[in-house]
Amino acid sequence: MQPDISIRDRLPALLALAIPVLCGAAWMATNGAPAHYPLVNLGALALACLWIIGGRGPHTALSRHILLGTLLLVLLSPLFIGPELTSITGDRVMRWVPLGSVLLHTGMLVAPALVLLAARNRRYGAGFLLAGILAAMVQPDAATGFALTFAAVGIHHVTKDWKFGAAAILGFFASIAMALNGEIAPQPFVERVLVEATLQSIAVGLALAIALIISFLVILFTIPFAREGRMALAGLLFGFAIMALMSNYPTPFVGYGAASILGFGLAFGLHRIPAR
Repeated sequence: MQPDISIRDRLPALLALAIPVLCGAAWMATNGAPAHYPLVNLGALALACLWIIGGRGPHTALSRHILLGTLLLVLLSPLFIGPELTSITGDRVMRWVPLGSVLLHTGMLVAPALVLLAARNRRYGAGFLLAGILAAMVQPDAATGFALTFAAVGIHHVTKDWKFGAAAILGFFASIAMALNGEIAPQPFVERVLVEATLQSIAVGLALAIALIISFLVILFTIPFAREGRMALAGLLFGFAIMALMSNYPTPFVGYGAASILGFGLAFGLHRIPAR
C-alpha cells in the first residue's frame, strides 16, 4: 500500500488556491464589490482547504466510474435546472446551477477533477475530455471548451498519446464555434476581472495577474501529482484565465465565483489515483 500524502506535501495545493483567492477577495472588499462576494469566495476557500488536507482519490474502478458519471451529470445539469440567459448573438446560454442564492459555473466546478481522471487513464482519458467538450458545446461555454482543450494539450505533451492530440484538435475547433455563439454581457467582479482591475489601478491589475501566475506555476511544478496530472490542471487553469482575459467569461480564483475554487480544490484532494 502506498503511503498517504502528508500535510506538508499538500501545502503547495493549499498555496495554489489561497494566494490568488485571498488577493482577489482583498481587491473586491476594497473596490466596491457587494459585501457577500469576498465572503463567498473565502467560504469556498475554507471548504476547499479542508478537502485538500483530508481528501483522497478514487482508488477502485467502481469509485472512479461513479465520480466520472457524477461529474458529467453535473456538467449537463444546467440544461435541466439552471437559469437561462441570452448571449450577445441571441443564443440561449445555460452554464450555471443554483446552490441556494449562489450560482455555480459547472464547467469550473467539474473540469479540474475530470481532467485529472483523464490524465490517469491512457485508454479512455481522451474520451473523457471529449465528453466534457461536448457537454460544454450544448451550453455553450467556450471557456470550458478551451480549458479542456489546453488540458488535452498538456497531457499529450507528457504522454505523446495521439488520442489526446486528436482531442485537443477537435476541442479547439469546437471551442471556436462555442465562442461565436455563447458570449454574454460581462458582470462586474466576475468577468474580465484583470481588465477591470487594471483600469482602476495598473498595480492592482498586475498584482492579481501575478497571483494567478504563481498559482499556475505552483500547480505545474510542485503539487504532488504525476506530471501528466500537473500539466492537465495547469493547462486547464491557463485556458480559463486566457478566455477570461480575451472575452466575457469568469476569471478563476481572483474574481467572484465559488465554482473555480471548489472545483480545483476537489481535484487537489484526489491523491494517488491509480493509472490505467
